[in-house]
Amino acid sequence: MFDRGEMRLVLLKLIADQPRHGYDLIKAMEEMTGGEYAPSPGVIYPTLQMMVDEGVIAELPDESARKVFQATDAGREELAREEAAVGELMERLSTLGDEQRSSPHRQIHRAQENLRNAIRLHRHAGELVDELVEQIVDIIDDAARKIERL
Repeated sequence: MFDRGEMRLVLLKLIADQPRHGYDLIKAMEEMTGGEYAPSPGVIYPTLQMMVDEGVIAELPDESARKVFQATDAGREELAREEAAVGELMERLSTLGDEQRSSPHRQIHRAQENLRNAIRLHRHAGELVDELVEQIVDIIDDAARKIERL
């Protein structure tokens, strides 16, 4: 999705637009791309820490468990220097989002996400025991056979 340093610029732009926490940044990028891309926490949080260390963002004092970040003067200066690159990046992500939202396959993608989330819900609840796994596999295999026959 991104070349070297591009994710960092997108995060900096989003934080400069308004203070944000990590999860909010993940959701913003997912929304921008029409659900096509959502960076993992394992990518976002180390990048945010690196940006704090570089001095381009700073943590806002907050009493909640979430760290909220804002752009520093150094971060805003970097955005000004990289204005063209940032503009191209944001346009690329917006275009991808527009394509995804207008795709005739959008409903299929939504249904696949619903299936994934239903399975994830059982997994997180610790309910994926042998019998339930067999039932889920049978349902998915049956659906696949029906789709193949269409």
